Amino acid sequence: MKKTSFKIFVIFILLFSAVPVWAQEECEVSCPPDTICIPNPLRWCTLDDFIFAIITFIFWIATAIAPLLIIIAGFYFITSAGNPSQVQTAKRIILYTLVGYAIILLSNGLVSVIKEILRVR
Repeated sequence: MKKTSFKIFVIFILLFSAVPVWAQEECEVSCPPDTICIPNPLRWCTLDDFIFAIITFIFWIATAIAPLLIIIAGFYFITSAGNPSQVQTAKRIILYTLVGYAIILLSNGLVSVIKEILRVR
């Protein structure tokens, strides 16, 4: 189980590191003459845009991974042959997948609630 968790973690990190590749259009910032301007490497104008892009990226990755984990749990159920540990493992996989996916679905709303609590616009 630890090897599988580590593999999923590594895949997630590799995919997450590709977020800047899908950058939005560049922010239009005028550079005064005779000054040095450093362009924004992330290409998001605000922190809010950046967080929204991360949440959207994680949402699409989770949408692809969640059904796979449910199928893996079903495979554990089918091949358990009455083995209680495999049945328990399948139940845990389904529970953790559903809870994790629910958290990801609510993440955008959670950011909005935190912004409202902190009174950030």
